[in-house]
Amino acid sequence: MTRKLYYEDAYIRTFEARVLELRRVDGKSAVVLDQTAFYPTGGGQPNDRGEINGIPVTDVVKQEDEAILHVFDCEVSPARFGAPVTGKLDWQRRFDHMQHHTGQHILSAAFEEVAGARTVGFHLGVESVTIDLDKPHIKDADCEAAEEIANRVVFHNLPVRAWFPGDEELAEITLRKEPAVEGRLRVVRIEGFDAAACGGTHVCRTGEIGQIKVLKLERRGDKTRVEFRCGRRALHDYRQKNYAVNTLTAMLTVGAWELDAAVERLQEELKAARSAFNRAHGALLHYEGEAMLREAVRRGAVRVVRRVFTGDDGYDAGDLNKLAAQLAAAGDVVVLLGLAGAKAQLVLTRSEDLPHNVASALKRGLAVIDGRGGGRPGYAAGGGVSASPAQVEAALCAAEQALFEA
Repeated sequence: MTRKLYYEDAYIRTFEARVLELRRVDGKSAVVLDQTAFYPTGGGQPNDRGEINGIPVTDVVKQEDEAILHVFDCEVSPARFGAPVTGKLDWQRRFDHMQHHTGQHILSAAFEEVAGARTVGFHLGVESVTIDLDKPHIKDADCEAAEEIANRVVFHNLPVRAWFPGDEELAEITLRKEPAVEGRLRVVRIEGFDAAACGGTHVCRTGEIGQIKVLKLERRGDKTRVEFRCGRRALHDYRQKNYAVNTLTAMLTVGAWELDAAVERLQEELKAARSAFNRAHGALLHYEGEAMLREAVRRGAVRVVRRVFTGDDGYDAGDLNKLAAQLAAAGDVVVLLGLAGAKAQLVLTRSEDLPHNVASALKRGLAVIDGRGGGRPGYAAGGGVSASPAQVEAALCAAEQALFEA
């Protein structure tokens, strides 16, 4: 049985131990020590990292036989380990976990007090830290009240004790949540505020958490997910958002308290500008279509419109479809339009009074640019590959040839 130093003192950063056993985990080398300060993944808290005799420890796993395995990415041999070995924790990672795990206890208790919402899940990730509450709706006012209570507990710098009480002592402790584990129970108590069963690492006073900030609430079925930050992470989050706010206020020449109104005004202006643009662009397409009809080439009784566009023309695949429909509506017209670029497009159509099968012709054209597509006898489109204006022109010529050969 490995002695769990992280239960005796969560602030141990370096320690000495003896190697009891070498094992393998998923093909990687691992060691079992007679004592360790490395916390294994469990209870929503990730494992510690650090090094043993200078070799990076990338994972810490607790096995079914209770062995705690310290996993390395590199291959190691017994000769790499002396007697004793020296372990060193990544302290910034450990302290971050301590801040957030204790912060989670406080925030969970606060939500239960304010909204009667119990915590049914906890995730402490590298980027995101969340708790899941057993209610689908949490009022904004309740969230603010819970956050206020949580930070009051932090500011009061209350003592935090984590220990294994005896049966008699445990019987006198009121736990916030009935423990789901069997056997010896570890309790984390925040003096005068909360007590809960927990196997994680925690700070010894709430002031070390720094602050607790709720970032957002998100409904997840019949639950609510609460994302939050503590300590250094909360500082980094505030720093990023403060930079964003200061940048935007300088760009818009408004105060921070005026940002929402300024953005709303910009949205209205953008909406009006987009509407005006769409009207003007539609008119331009109409005039462009009329000009293309005037320049159409006659093949007997049929007019043929063939044109290649590029991104510089300001048109996209949707515009080609609109143009094609306008041109085909004029009667006795075969339309072959192409758009060159990273995702080239061919659009073929014809007037309803013509017998030509543009779907068959499209296949010939797509073969030139190695594109994919299909359609009906009266309309077909495809592409999706990179093609130059010359390649698209060659594809349209091949499609035209196929049409009139038929």
